[in-house]
Amino acid sequence: MGKKQESEIPVTPSSGNVFADLGFAEPEEELTKAQLASHIRQVIKRRRLTQVAAAALMGIGQPKVSALLNGRLASFSTERLMRLLTALGQDVEIVVRERPSSLERGRIRVVGEAFA
Repeated sequence: MGKKQESEIPVTPSSGNVFADLGFAEPEEELTKAQLASHIRQVIKRRRLTQVAAAALMGIGQPKVSALLNGRLASFSTERLMRLLTALGQDVEIVVRERPSSLERGRIRVVGEAFA
């Protein structure tokens, strides 16, 4: 049998924000929420919490924890996700700094420290 010729699949380079690439109205907000939710998932996993135990610590219902862990973030604001992180014993810092004048808009980004 001869080798099959593979058809080329068009590839579009990412902007670095999948939500912007997909045309979301507020891509930075969506990326920030996804990153905060990722930190929540990491804490829950590291502490080996059940969804029920995590819900109790965060003061929300287990179905909300399930939604959060499965990436369904529409009902969560950035502020609420930050409060959930603090309920899990995490510090959340917001740093504001001036951008170089060459850039029109600033950016929002979530940076996490490595877990010990």
